[in-house]
Formats: sequence, C-alpha cells, structure tokens
Amino acid sequence: MATAGKVIRCRAAVAWAPGKSLSVEEVEVAPPKAGEVRIKIVATGICHSDDYVLKGSLPNVEFPVILGHEGAGIVESIGEGVTSVKPGDKVIPLCIPQCGECSFCRNPESNFCQKYHFSEPQNLLPDKTSRFSCKGKQIHHFLWVSTFAEYTVVPEYAVAKIDAAAPLDKVCLFSCGFSTGYGAAINTAKVKPGSTCAVFGLGGVGLSVVMGCKAAGASRIIAVDINKDKFAKAQQLGATDCINPRDFKKPIQEVLTEMTGQGVDFSFEVIGHADTMIAALASCNLSTGVCVMVGVTDSKISIDPMLLLTGRTWKGTLLGGWKPREGIPKLVSSYLEKKFESDLLITHTLPFAKVNEGFELLRAGKSIRTVLLF
Repeated sequence: MATAGKVIRCRAAVAWAPGKSLSVEEVEVAPPKAGEVRIKIVATGICHSDDYVLKGSLPNVEFPVILGHEGAGIVESIGEGVTSVKPGDKVIPLCIPQCGECSFCRNPESNFCQKYHFSEPQNLLPDKTSRFSCKGKQIHHFLWVSTFAEYTVVPEYAVAKIDAAAPLDKVCLFSCGFSTGYGAAINTAKVKPGSTCAVFGLGGVGLSVVMGCKAAGASRIIAVDINKDKFAKAQQLGATDCINPRDFKKPIQEVLTEMTGQGVDFSFEVIGHADTMIAALASCNLSTGVCVMVGVTDSKISIDPMLLLTGRTWKGTLLGGWKPREGIPKLVSSYLEKKFESDLLITHTLPFAKVNEGFELLRAGKSIRTVLLF
C-alpha cells in the first residue's frame, strides 16, 4: 500500500491516566519493524477488561496507553521476515500470542504462551519500544494489540489470518469476548451432553458461556445475574432458568444445590468478584463438579479447602482454551457456517468518536457488547 514504510497519522483513543475518560487524539503510528504487522483496524468491541484498566485495577499497565483488545482489521503493511500474512489480508489481532516456540505453545494441552503479559509485560513491543506517539510523547501499547487506534502494530505471532468473507464488524468479538466464553464451556470445562450448568454473570462473555453450554448439549443451563434485564437474552441464547440472587434470603450456592439436588455439574464465574467465585465453586457438586474461573479480577480470595477435598475441580481459562492462531480462524469459519449466533451479543454499534459513550453503556449495564466502527 502507498503508506507502507511511512509514519501514519490517525485517530486513537488515548488513556492519559487512570480514572479519566478516553481522549480521541491524532497519533503517529510508526511502520512495522522486522517480525511485525501494521493493521488498519475496522471494528473493535469494548470489553470489561478495558474498563478495569481505566479504573486502575489491572497491574502492569503503564500510562499513557491505547487500550482495546477486541478488534478486527486488514493488514496494511508487514515488516521483514513476516510470512503468515500479507497486505490486504483480513486478520484478528490476538491479546494472547502464540509464538509456537515456548514449551506451552508446543504442548497440545495448553493455549498459554510464555510471551503473554503474565510472563512478559506487553506495554511495549518485544524490542521494548513503542510504535505510538502523540503530542511528542511515547504512548504505550496494551497487550500488544491496542485496537482503540485506527492503525496498530503487533508482532506476527499475535495475528491470526481469517477468512476473507468474514464481516469484521461481527467477528471482532472473537479476539476476546465470544471466544473466551464459548471456549470456557467447550474446551476448558468440556461440558457433557445432558449435564447441568450454572453461569454467574450475563455480560458478553457470560452469554457466550451459555451458548457454549448449549452447543455442548447441556440439558439445564441456569443463568445467574442481579440485572433481570439480561434474562431475556440469556433465554434466547439457551438458558433454561434465570435467577437473581437478590430474590433469595439464602446464599445462591444453596439455592442452586436445592434446584439441582446435589449441585450443578459445571459452574462458570464470569464476573470477577471474590464472593461469586466462592459461590460458583460451592454450587457445583462436591465430587465431580467443575468450576471454571473466567472473569478478570483484582480481588484476593481465601477458601475453605474442604470445598476441594471431596473432588471438585477449580480451574481458570484464558481465551477459552483456544490456541489463538489456530483456533480463532476455525471459530470464524464456524461462524460463516452459521453454527452459532454470536451476532446476538452485539447490542450497540457506534462510530469510534463515541468510544466514551460505549463505556457508559457498559457501566450502566445497558449493553452486552458495543462495537465501534472506524
């Protein structure tokens, strides 16, 4: 493209400091270096994790920063040595990389990569420099993807090439929210046909868990949330029961145990609160029950070890267990084959300039997923 090798000036939503609204600014995006890809972002979703950063709740994020990690776009240019994508390809930038070389990437049972930010901070690109600047200041990257920018630069191993027929304003959710929830049921919990499930939290990720449980053949899916406005969507996507903990005088885990006789087979915590994590664990049956922690949290919790001694399994999931560069393109293909209705998660579509309005909808519980269009 004509812009290859040049600095691009474009719009981005910059978070200058925690606790402040995003500021839509003109930023400069440098060309990709060796092993990097510059992407023109077409659409991006707003995720709760972005809001956690804005509140200052996620560690290891440096300000000023360009957030966003649920995007889809088109390759604008590539750096030396890049072979898996070319200019013009439709791609999804990945908030979890897949280097293909570390011991976890080589393990077929793992989708974690040692280059992920738990092991290696991703506030700058792997060479410890930024491709973003604004008003003469260096701007940090977020999880290497920073999709709240019209153009972004990411390492090749954090990019997945997808089908050219994919609508980018729909499949952008696959870079985080939908893949995480759907995969938590399919890959991490391995929900079995005829089983009972409880899903705590009915945001975009929680509703994706509901869809995954349904696809896996669960016979009963109990959706749990304090916002009754989300129940209709949950039932549309496969929930068989919807309950509000505030309607009961006893702990919700006791309610679920009474509803099912011995507790659910699989439970999912998709909120990130210490009390709901314990409730989700205690709500699954005490012998073979599996509880999956999906929600991002800054909480510290202590548990009674007896909850686990009898055989319960408690596990976490990142991106729903998908090996990202392999699994996300396959999910997109399944979407094109109409195997699930992830479009129903998108309740609002806004122009990028209204990014702060999108966050207000999220915080007010009025949206499931808002997609921003450049």
